[in-house]
Amino acid sequence: MKFSLTRRVAVATLALGCLAGSAWAADAPKVKFATTAGDIVVEVYPDKAPKTVENFLQYVRDKHYDGTIFHRVIDRFMIQGGGFDRNMVERKTRAPVPHEGREAFEKGLRNETGTLSMARTSDPNSATAQFYINVADNAFLDPRGNNPGYTVFGRVVGGMDAVNKIKAVQTGNVGMYGDVPLTPVVINSATIVK
Repeated sequence: MKFSLTRRVAVATLALGCLAGSAWAADAPKVKFATTAGDIVVEVYPDKAPKTVENFLQYVRDKHYDGTIFHRVIDRFMIQGGGFDRNMVERKTRAPVPHEGREAFEKGLRNETGTLSMARTSDPNSATAQFYINVADNAFLDPRGNNPGYTVFGRVVGGMDAVNKIKAVQTGNVGMYGDVPLTPVVINSATIVK
């Protein structure tokens, strides 16, 4: 079967796009969370959410995440961490990062299983240090219409078994907070590994 010139160009373009995507992912900064449930490695995408990624990496460099817990865990939804220590004392943060949800969405990032996003309040420009990992496809968290959504800025590339272990822990209320793991899941350290 002969391919037309147009079809050959399309196939070549697709192949180059796949190779470029692999190279792009290979160059993405990676962070390892060493947790009490196992290691989780994420890669982050400065070309898609530059301010968000730099904000996150600065918190990693500052050792902000060391000793924090996954303080909000909802199976079939997400696991959230980076803000509280094991006594549910909130860590101090820098000023919020500008919301980049729409830009990241337009560049292909979605709230899908295994992606890393910024947690925030109802104000889109309120994200500081807290993040969440989607443990389900959560399209309703993506920016659409008047909904600003949440900024996706990375993805888990190693340790989904640890993520799955965390999403299955028993949770309850601790003070005014709900969905808190009854046995703390601690981030012992967060380090840039590439």
